[in-house]
Parts: sequence; C-alpha cells; structure tokens
Amino acid sequence: MKLSKSRGPDKAPQFWRDDALPFIEARAIADGREVCYTRHSHEHFSIGAITAGRSTYIHEQSQWEVGAGTVVLMNPGDVHACNPIDNQPWSYLMLYVDSAWLTDLQHQLGFSDDLAFRRFATTHSQDEGLFTGLKDLYEVLVDQQQDVMGKHSAAVEFFSDVQLRLNPAEPPLREPNFKLERAADFIREHCTQVLKLEDICEAAQLSPSYLIRAFKQHYGMTPHAFLVNRRIQFAQDQLRNGKLIADVALEAGFADQAHFQRAFKQHLAATPGQYRG
Repeated sequence: MKLSKSRGPDKAPQFWRDDALPFIEARAIADGREVCYTRHSHEHFSIGAITAGRSTYIHEQSQWEVGAGTVVLMNPGDVHACNPIDNQPWSYLMLYVDSAWLTDLQHQLGFSDDLAFRRFATTHSQDEGLFTGLKDLYEVLVDQQQDVMGKHSAAVEFFSDVQLRLNPAEPPLREPNFKLERAADFIREHCTQVLKLEDICEAAQLSPSYLIRAFKQHYGMTPHAFLVNRRIQFAQDQLRNGKLIADVALEAGFADQAHFQRAFKQHLAATPGQYRG
C-alpha cells in the first residue's frame, strides 16, 4: 500500500495505490487552485467527488459549474477537464478504476451480456448516497489499518451501488441460501487466516458482487464485517484464558495490536485489557 504526496506544501496532490488491489487508484487534491487541466481522457473509468468549493467541469462538448456534494463520472475515453473558477478554493477526491475490472463487475450484476463495458449516460450527479459512498470508500482505501479484504469488499460494494443507482434494473437475487451459509462457514473456519474475497467466493461458488449484496441482506453485515466479528469472538476466548493481548492480536488474524485494539473497542465498547481484567 502506498500513500504519497508530491513534493511541495501540504496542499500538494496525494496519491494512493496498493499492489494487492491493482484495479483501483485514488487521488486527493486539497487546493484545486494549484492544478489546472487541459482537455484530456483516460483509458480507465474515473469518478470523483467535489468536497469543497466550486469548479468548472468540462465533459466532451458540455460545460457546467459544479460544487461541493457533486459526483462527476468519466467513461473510458471521455474528454474532460475540471478547473478552478476565478482562483476560488475547491477540493476533490478521484478514483480511477480499471475498465476490465468494472466491466466484469457489470457482468456479475447482470449487465453487459456481451462482456462490453456499459457506458454511463450520467456525467455528474448530486445523489447524496453516491457522494457519501465515494468519500467513505476513499477513507477505507487510505486507512493503513484496514486490511486488503476490507478494501476490496468496500470497492465491490460501492461500485455495485454506482451501477444500480445510475444503470438501474437490478436483477433478482436467485442463489439459494445454502451458498451463503457455505460462505459463512468458510469464514468461521478460516477466520484467523489472511483471507481474500476471492477465497470466500471460490468456496461458496458465488461472484463477488452477489456475495457482498446477498450476504449483507441475509446476515445483516458484509462478509468482511462478519470476518472481523468472528475474529473478535475468537479473541475473547483467548483473552478469557489469560493470553497476552499482543499474542492474541496476531493469533486472531489482525495485522497488528493497534488494529486489534480499535476493532475490539468498536465491537465491545471496551479495550482488550479491560475485558481480560
């Protein structure tokens, strides 16, 4: 995982990327007055959120003034630019997504039967759920204490929501519950190991997009949340037996003690030390 700043002051661009998630990259600009774009395009799909101020958004032959709360979308190859208005402050977040990965997700959701990328007709939106979801995903991606499965799951969940909000006609969930139960059993049995989303999908014979939506609908939490919850249950057993907190953190599958402490407190409103007594 890499979060980097370009040389210069704190308002310089910040980039995030992770070799374990090669299909997505993130960028944050705190002061948009410092960057001006000529008309350009990308091979990948781009989606961004204006987080403060206002700017000019050019998309193909059209131009709009967009402000905080707006989400902008660019299909692969769309010519676009976003620039400051009269040197007014503005800031934004951007996500760049591999087109093949997004096309596969569309296919999982029942779109693009011919396996071609289904272009978005929407150029920008003030959908509050979309805006909040993008910001939340960015925070998950740059969180150094969040594991790869959590980031991958959050990306699948958000971009599935993007599809269903902007390219509607959601297909029905037809898979029988025993496949979801197989997924849950697999998580329980391997909760202390480093799990990937692909591991659970393979065990349950489900696509990532279906697994995340249907699992949450069935169990009330995503597969990743279910995994963390199971790890906390495992940790409780170990702590009751008097094991050292640092040892329990590693045995339960957490990356480090700080991550374990945070998750434990979120689940039990108490620290591991308070719980062990």
